[in-house]
Amino acid sequence: MVGLFRTQRQSPCLILSLIYQTIVIVLLLSFSFGPAFFALINTGIKHGYKTGSLLALGIVLSDFLLCLLVILLIDLGAAHLIHDEMNQRFMGLMAGLVLVVFGALYFRKPIAKKDVTIVIGKPSAGTMIFKGFFLNSLNPAVWLLWLGNVTAVSKSLKYSVFKMILYFGITLGLVLLVELAKVSAAGKLKKVLTEKTMHKINSITGFLLIVFGVVLIYNHYFGLT
Repeated sequence: MVGLFRTQRQSPCLILSLIYQTIVIVLLLSFSFGPAFFALINTGIKHGYKTGSLLALGIVLSDFLLCLLVILLIDLGAAHLIHDEMNQRFMGLMAGLVLVVFGALYFRKPIAKKDVTIVIGKPSAGTMIFKGFFLNSLNPAVWLLWLGNVTAVSKSLKYSVFKMILYFGITLGLVLLVELAKVSAAGKLKKVLTEKTMHKINSITGFLLIVFGVVLIYNHYFGLT
């Protein structure tokens, strides 16, 4: 990261400022208690590290593409599109409906045990990556968060598109490591959880996703003035 700023010898405080901003961005993206966070923890507990890591990859891939889009919008002077009330309302309503549907799926009761063993396969890699990407991309708060992140850092990087992409690429690499650590920690809990407890965790996750969805729908349909 230091190599990005060899031409800016005059201010060692710049690098310290960027390090501080990197830590803040990583914490904001990794520990914002939104729908993607709870879905990630639930997946890590329910399906283990490998499947959970695919969901995390989808989330971080979404962040990277949103970051690229915001950088381009700012470079083209079109960042106002993210602030546009109608765009925010459409995104909020779509995200709310998706979260309600995802949340309802978590309430499915486990299949009752019988003499015949039933093998339930794990979700496919593509499904998990798409789910993580979808959950993250349709959250309007994530768009606004990235607008704030890029705006805060762009001046320090002299509005260089290349430097911003490289900087946020490194930052999101750190975010992915934190996400994988969360999945790993959640996966270890699986060994001590009973089926009944897992059903409760699924129900709580589903309830929280539905609440997030209803709040988004309310705020973007009734709340905007």
